[in-house]
Amino acid sequence: MEIIECGSRPSVRGATEYFTGSVRQDPVLEAPHPARVRVVTVTFEPGARTAWHTHPLGQTLIVTAGRGLAQTWGGTLREIRAGDVVWFPPGEKHWHGAGPDTAMAHIAIQEALDGKVVDWLEHVTVEQYSGA
Repeated sequence: MEIIECGSRPSVRGATEYFTGSVRQDPVLEAPHPARVRVVTVTFEPGARTAWHTHPLGQTLIVTAGRGLAQTWGGTLREIRAGDVVWFPPGEKHWHGAGPDTAMAHIAIQEALDGKVVDWLEHVTVEQYSGA
């Protein structure tokens, strides 16, 4: 058994090549091999969001606070709220983030395939974010 003490890992600012706006990532779990699960809490300030991306084994989001937005490539812009659980299948191109006026936080759960959990793509445009 391993207990990871609360506050024992530093928060990380979301890198500008992968995020737009103010984003904080707080690591929760990176299970050692042969396990593959990776878990992080992500907090988005209003207007902040991910770039388009995919996950080789899919991704689950558990929205823990606020209201946000999520969209799959070619899909409808959807509102997500605290208590919602969102599943993106393996390889599905998508983005997620806060609404324009409200912050949003979620727990992101994904598995690594050959050590990789995400493939980052282009930034979400203002038009895509606004649903125009």
